[in-house]
Amino acid sequence: MPDATKTFELRRGTTPLLISMPHPGKFLPPDIAALLTDAALRLPDTDWHLERLYDFIDELGASVIVATHSRYAIDLNRPRDDRSLYPGQETTGLCPVDTFHREPLYREGRQPDAAEIQRRIDKYWAPYHAALYGEVDRLCERYGRIVLWDAHSICSVLPRFFEGRLPDLNLGSAGGAACDEGLAQLLLQIARSHSRYTAVLDGRFKGGYITRRYGRPSEGVHAIQLELAQLTYMQEEYPYSFDESRAAALRPVLTQMLREVLRWARG
Repeated sequence: MPDATKTFELRRGTTPLLISMPHPGKFLPPDIAALLTDAALRLPDTDWHLERLYDFIDELGASVIVATHSRYAIDLNRPRDDRSLYPGQETTGLCPVDTFHREPLYREGRQPDAAEIQRRIDKYWAPYHAALYGEVDRLCERYGRIVLWDAHSICSVLPRFFEGRLPDLNLGSAGGAACDEGLAQLLLQIARSHSRYTAVLDGRFKGGYITRRYGRPSEGVHAIQLELAQLTYMQEEYPYSFDESRAAALRPVLTQMLREVLRWARG
C-alpha cells in the first residue's frame, strides 16, 4: 500500500524532458474510500497502467512526476478554483462527484463540502503542484528550454464527452498557447506516420490545467498533453487488464515522439 502521506513520486532526470502523470494513482485514503460507492471503488476513470506503458522513459533521462492517489480524492489536472477548462462542454470537476459514465461516486449525502475540498487541496493538490513547479524551474535553469509532456489516457468511447470513437493519439497544446507550433505539428506528423493509429492536435482534448498553467513558450517551457485512447494498450472493461501485445505496438510510436521532443529541446 502506498504511503498515505506521500501523494506523488518524483524522479529527477538529466535531460530537458519532464513527464507528468497526474491520473494513474489508485490509492484512496481510507476516510475517502469509506464515502464512495461500489462503482467508484473500481476506479474506472484511472489512467490505467501508464507507468508500465511508458517503461522506457528512464532510458531517455526524463524527469518524471507520478501521482499515487486516485483522481477521486482530487483531480490534479483541474485548477484549484474549479473553473471549467471547457466552458459549455461536459467535464468533471476538481473533486468529481460522478464517474465519466455518470455513476455517482459518493454514497447518498456524503459528497465533500467546501471545507473538505479545501482540505484536499492543501493535502493532495498543492504538494503535487509545488513539486511540479519546482522541477520545471530546476530544468529551465539548467537547460533554458524544456518540454513538459503531460501523459494521460481515457476510454475510447464516452458519449458524455465526445461523439463516436476518440482518435487513438490526442495531442493538446492549448490551441498553440502552451507549446511551440512547429514542435506540436512535428509530433502530429510522427503520430500520423504510423498508419495503425489515428491522431489529432487540439481536438476534443486541448490540454488540461497542467498543460495550460505550465506551458510558457516565451519563457522556455513548452507543454504538450497526450491523451491516449486506452484500447491502444489495454482492455477498457473491468478489470482493465494491460495488453502487452497492443502496448508493444504503441511503445515505438511514443519512443519516437519523445526522442524527437528531446532532439528539439536541445536545439
